[in-house]
Amino acid sequence: MIKIIPQNDIKEDFTIEEKSNKTYKLNIEKNTIEGKCEGIDAIKQTIYCILNTERFEYLMYSWDYGVEIKKLIGEQSTYVIPELERVIKEALKQDDRVEDVIEFTFKQTNKNTITATFKVITTLGDIMIEKEVSV
Repeated sequence: MIKIIPQNDIKEDFTIEEKSNKTYKLNIEKNTIEGKCEGIDAIKQTIYCILNTERFEYLMYSWDYGVEIKKLIGEQSTYVIPELERVIKEALKQDDRVEDVIEFTFKQTNKNTITATFKVITTLGDIMIEKEVSV
């Protein structure tokens, strides 16, 4: 039996529109919303939110959102450091505005804390980030 698969002859031109990156400005210390922000400030806020949300932990977020740090708790720093670089890159590159995450440096501040410093290359400019991780 031969099946004929219909061909789609759509000849319309499509335009891809980027959504605005304007968002609510969060005041993390006061736990309030203070107006709106956009541009590089919106990207910085998104990076903060991604790096402070454990992946797979909250049903309201896609499984692509957040970072997988919880699984590193209790592991040796020789395992944690390269894995931390991988999970941070993976988490941040889910955002279309993030082009790359580079120049990682790590500093173990005490037995259970590692500070990661890295550069996020975005469509609007570069951002230096410092993230303290308890492991």
